[in-house]
Amino acid sequence: MNRDMVLDSMSRTLMPLGYVHALWEGGAISHGRLDEWSDIDLYVLVDDDKVREAFDAIEGTLTSLSPIAIKYDIGQTPYPGVHQAFYRLERTSKFLVLDIAVVTQSAPDKFLEEKTHGKQMFLFRKSMDLHPPVLDVGDLRDKVRKRISRLRLRMDLFHVFVQKELNRGHLIEAVDAYTVIVLGSLTELLRIRYNPVHHEFKTRYLYSELPLDVIKKLEGLYLIKDSEDLELKYVSARQWFDDVHGEIVAIGPDRLVGL
Repeated sequence: MNRDMVLDSMSRTLMPLGYVHALWEGGAISHGRLDEWSDIDLYVLVDDDKVREAFDAIEGTLTSLSPIAIKYDIGQTPYPGVHQAFYRLERTSKFLVLDIAVVTQSAPDKFLEEKTHGKQMFLFRKSMDLHPPVLDVGDLRDKVRKRISRLRLRMDLFHVFVQKELNRGHLIEAVDAYTVIVLGSLTELLRIRYNPVHHEFKTRYLYSELPLDVIKKLEGLYLIKDSEDLELKYVSARQWFDDVHGEIVAIGPDRLVGL
């Protein structure tokens, strides 16, 4: 089973259903980054009271193609009106995981805004009224300004957790604090510097959205050999954070590319 066969079957099954209004693919393909390791990110727009029926139809289609090897049911996500489940089929590549979101018509966020989610690839769309919303730049500016301030406070207050655990000889906890607090804050600040629209994407799409020299430098900070190496990189990462924060302040948060 390949990608096209799965998509074709899903489309043919779901299109005739009256309560299903659209089916589209997002993820890598919507950003022009599809490759042989990409999964399938599908969105199914349905009537508010038809979420369970939609998943039944989806799973019926999948089992007609292949036994389902793994199902990971998220259920209701933090996004109102969005329900999600992951599937891996026995007869597909282990990389071809299906990430399926059933989205109700009343859901306020349907993941269609193009600057954030890319250009969605519709397999069918019964209503032409389903238009992608326009990014609220003012709201994004406010969010990014607040996030820059919060990242500064987070780094200043919590970076000492790394040294604290190194002092105790607790390397695992030191590495965890370094990765989550120091590198997590640095990575998000770099995203704000180069592509603030995706500042919340953590490490996703980093290799496509950050300059190559920045990526290589960041890779070096993520790779830790031992406690001595961690101490050195801990200092370097904090200094880089300070430098990038200074650049952003000098440029002005509202003048960053994309804002």
